[in-house]
This record gives sequence, structure tokens and C-alpha cells, in this order.
Amino acid sequence: MGIQDKIKKTFGQVLRRLREESDRTQEQFGFDADLTRNYVSLLETGEQAPSLTTVFKIADALDIPCSELIGQVEAEMKKKRSRSKA
Repeated sequence: MGIQDKIKKTFGQVLRRLREESDRTQEQFGFDADLTRNYVSLLETGEQAPSLTTVFKIADALDIPCSELIGQVEAEMKKKRSRSKA
């Protein structure tokens, strides 16, 4: 699996976790972020990579800074690297 696929997958996992923590369905979250439910699903499964505009929309809907969203993705990727080296 290449780095792009790892980023997409990890971003999706973080997005799903944060969305579920906010107690919203994909449809509700999509409405709040001005995205379709189907696109939210594709992001969460790692089948699509978000554009920079989409990252901003997602962060706004989650009421967090973009830097925090990306930081959580980076932290998760670092954890995975550490586990694979052990």
C-alpha cells in the first residue's frame, strides 16, 4: 500500500471517529459540511481523498481547526508506523 492510500485510509478512520463522537449520521454530517452522504462514505472508507476545500468544510463542521484535524491524522499514522516497526 502506497503512502497516498495510507493517508486516505487514515483520514477516513479519523473522520469516522470524529463524526461518530459528534453523534451524527453520515447524512447529518454531510448536510453540516455541505457534502453528500455518499461522498462522506467514500472519504470514511478511504476510497476518496479530500481536497483542501473539503478538509476546511469538514473541520468547520466538526468545529475544530484544520490543523487539529490534520494533526490527528498525522498522529494516527505515526502510531501505525510505530506498531509496524515493533
